[in-house]
Amino acid sequence: MPKKIPLRQCLGCREMKPKPELIRIVRAKTGEISLDFRGKMPGRGAYLCQDPNCLKRIIKAKSLERAFSTQIPAEVYEALEEQLQRGDTNE
Repeated sequence: MPKKIPLRQCLGCREMKPKPELIRIVRAKTGEISLDFRGKMPGRGAYLCQDPNCLKRIIKAKSLERAFSTQIPAEVYEALEEQLQRGDTNE
């Protein structure tokens, strides 16, 4: 029996995709926002697919701010943009 792959919704395009294909952004209990490439960090998670247009959408619509109920530092968006340009999610 094949292992079930969980689906998560991308904040940009709002499509359900397999969790390993998405980039996870985490807000820890301390309020720190970071990228979680393994999907194991504790905290509230939001997901983004690897399409640069989705990143543009979440910046414009402030989707991350709504998901985490907090201001998102510019460094987080810069790190996401770098990650999308590199194309790998396994750090």
